Amino acid sequence: MNAEAVPALLLVGCGKMGGALLRGWLDRSLAQRLVVVEPGPAATAFAGAPGVELLASADALPADFIPGVIVLAVKPQVMAEALPAYRRFAEGGVLVLSIAAGKTLGFFARALGAEAAVIRAMPNTPAAIGRGIAVACANARVTPAQRTLAERLLGAVGEVCWVAEEPLIDAVTAVSGSGPAYVFLLIECLAKAGAAAGLPADLASRLARATVAGSGELARLSPESAAALREAVTSPGGTTRAALDVLMAKDGLEPLLRRAVLAAAKRSRELAD
Repeated sequence: MNAEAVPALLLVGCGKMGGALLRGWLDRSLAQRLVVVEPGPAATAFAGAPGVELLASADALPADFIPGVIVLAVKPQVMAEALPAYRRFAEGGVLVLSIAAGKTLGFFARALGAEAAVIRAMPNTPAAIGRGIAVACANARVTPAQRTLAERLLGAVGEVCWVAEEPLIDAVTAVSGSGPAYVFLLIECLAKAGAAAGLPADLASRLARATVAGSGELARLSPESAAALREAVTSPGGTTRAALDVLMAKDGLEPLLRRAVLAAAKRSRELAD
């Protein structure tokens, strides 16, 4: 058992992101006891896992149960309905870590009390393979030890960054939270373009997937900037240059992606509270 393991951790919601976190915690033995509240079938994959207890509702929590941290992974639409059952823990000083999009620190202060120690985090779906990145923001009630604990829990499925100003979470949501969808769209479009150029559809899809995945890994591991890596692939007057002349035109990829990110950030602000 990990010497720094939390004695008891409460996970509320075990969908895709909650399940990804739970797998990461189990792999790293980050909790001695993991209690999961999930009314649907999403948590059945963890039935019988050592230290994991599955409950259908908060009403089934033992009366003497006190978690070291509560991780809220329910959908934002049902968060307000779910929170009252956990207010007693927050009032007792238990850290609350939310990964629900759009729900602000102010929202949790109103629902759980002004004294609640709350961290709001925005992870992304590559957490499912341990390659996610999360950005977190803490309220003034969070202690240094609680911040360290949250970083360990989020770090079980990827990288962790922090911002001091909560409004930046909207931009984070637009870049890394929604970003995987942009990359998957790129794969789709690249595969379709390859097929339009004469490649068999299955080969075009394989090439697009491998190229995006390999290029992303190269960018992750290389000390060079993305611009430098791009330039290294681009020969003057060559095929890549011909394509980049289209993608880097005044109405090309950069302004299009900027508009997309700004639209996502705007929508994130609209969904707050």
